[in-house]
Amino acid sequence: MEKIKEQLLQLSEPEYQKFSSRLLPGVYNILGVRLPVLRKLARKLVKEDWRSYMAGAEDEYFEEVMLQGMVLGYVPFKEGQTVEELLQYIRQFIPKINNWSVCDSFCSGLKFVKEYKEEVWIFLQQYFQSKKEYEVRFAVVMALNYYIEEEYLQRLFEIFNKIKQEGYYAKMAVAWAVSMCFTAYPHETMKYLQCNQLDKETYLKTLQKICESLNVEKETKQVIRKMKKLKE
Repeated sequence: MEKIKEQLLQLSEPEYQKFSSRLLPGVYNILGVRLPVLRKLARKLVKEDWRSYMAGAEDEYFEEVMLQGMVLGYVPFKEGQTVEELLQYIRQFIPKINNWSVCDSFCSGLKFVKEYKEEVWIFLQQYFQSKKEYEVRFAVVMALNYYIEEEYLQRLFEIFNKIKQEGYYAKMAVAWAVSMCFTAYPHETMKYLQCNQLDKETYLKTLQKICESLNVEKETKQVIRKMKKLKE
C-alpha cells in the first residue's frame, strides 16, 4: 500500500493540516488531506479490488484510517456480497477508531444500514455495552444516524440509560443522540428526560444541545432551560 501512502502525501496541504489538528486535539498523525479528496480516492479503490486494499491498508496516518472507513461505506452489494461479510470488515475496523472525526464520518457513510436495520441493530448491541469510549461512540452515532424512528425509540432510551462509559466523546454522543430524538419525537423524549438515568454531565449537555437546536420552538426551549437550572 505504499502507492496509497505516496498519493496521500502528495495530496496533503500544510495549512489544512494545521486547521484539522486544531479540531482534533491529541491526534498527531494528520497529513492534511481534504475529505472530498479522500472520498474520491475511496470511490476509485472500491471500483478496483477493495478487499485487497483493506487487507494491506496501513494505519500510520489519520487519513489512511479515514480512507479505510470511507471504502467500507462505498462497498456495493453485488452478487456474492453479504451483509455478514461487510459487518466482519466493520468489526475489524472499529478498533482503529480513536477520534470523533473518523468515528462520525465512518458512521455517516454506512448507508447500507437502511436496508439491513435489524441485522445491524443486533450487531451494535455489543458496542453499546463496551467499556471503550470510541466503541460506545460508534454505536451511539450509528443509532442517531439510522435508528431515530418510532420502532426503535423506546429501545434507544433504555440503552442510553444503561451506558455508563465515562469518556467525554461517548457522553457527548449520547447527549447528541437524545437531543436529536427530542427534535424528531419531542413528546416522547420529554417524558424520557423527566424520568431518565443519564449521568448529570450527559443530561445537562443534552438539554444544552436541545436549546441550541434551530428546530425547537422558543417556548419549549424556555421549559428546557428551567429543567437545566434545576439540575445545575
